[in-house]
Amino acid sequence: MKAVLSKSVGGPETLVIEDLADPIAGAGEVLLAVKACGVNYPDVLIIEDKYQFKPARPFAPGGEVSGVVEAVGEGVTHLKVGDRVIGSTGWGGMAQKLTLDAKRCIPMPDSMPFSEGAAFIMTYGTSHYGLKQRGDLKPGETLLVLGAAGGVGLAAVELGKAMGARVIAAASSQEKVDLAIARGADAGVVYPHGPFDKDGKKALADLFKQACGPNGADVIYDAVGGDYAEASLRSIAWEGRFLVIGFPAGIPSIPLNLSLLKGCQIVGVFWGAFVAREPKIHQQNVAELMGLYAQGKIKPHVSETFALKDAGKAIAHLGSRKAMGKVVVTMD
Repeated sequence: MKAVLSKSVGGPETLVIEDLADPIAGAGEVLLAVKACGVNYPDVLIIEDKYQFKPARPFAPGGEVSGVVEAVGEGVTHLKVGDRVIGSTGWGGMAQKLTLDAKRCIPMPDSMPFSEGAAFIMTYGTSHYGLKQRGDLKPGETLLVLGAAGGVGLAAVELGKAMGARVIAAASSQEKVDLAIARGADAGVVYPHGPFDKDGKKALADLFKQACGPNGADVIYDAVGGDYAEASLRSIAWEGRFLVIGFPAGIPSIPLNLSLLKGCQIVGVFWGAFVAREPKIHQQNVAELMGLYAQGKIKPHVSETFALKDAGKAIAHLGSRKAMGKVVVTMD
């Protein structure tokens, strides 16, 4: 089989594609013939040793896949050869075959294309957990989504609407805002590119305040970080919830007096840890997400696909922050 490997610390240009022996499913595992692999921001970080997990090299990036079960290991009874599944891998997904703990596989609907399956669970899982368990988003509340045209951002827009919220999409271009509005956002705001001086930060905060209105945002979904975090927090409603999702613009430094003055919560959203610690609640969330997919209320927006040999280009494209929706690597 072929796999894209990180053999040294560095950017996407350091990745190499090599032939490896096919893996063998051990006890409790399945062997997947991988059909597609979703590209996510952790893939940008993990190959540079900047992610919270640092796997031993060589390893393949790629934290979520879709594929077909090719073999099952001892003790696996809920999956069989030929089943179509979505797999949460952490890393290892950019390979033609993959062994995976069977508990980390989700049956994939027959109606779901492999490209959508590989673009589904990490983004919708993160956003659903963030909005439901961490943000306690209620019908009629205002949700401000930063990075609204990215994978997790678009998922948050769709889920926010499905949960009955008024959704404001914030993104770095009108094209991105228009995409978010087409996916259900009620309104949008284009924010400028940083970095910002003192006056620029104030103008950015005023922009968010104007977009949210006099009552502010009940929930802020921050998938951007950097200077955008504090500026958006200044638009939060009394007792609002600020969700910490990711930091493509850098890890922010937020003055904590703002949380006192706003009576708000600053809440971390670590979906991977939640899945490991609360598997039963995670299963309930997955069932809810699959129901929403079947109803047509959520649907991954796969904007671009890359061949396995171009996986480095796919990661670089995502890292450039120009991608909209999801980028997927296909094995065929």
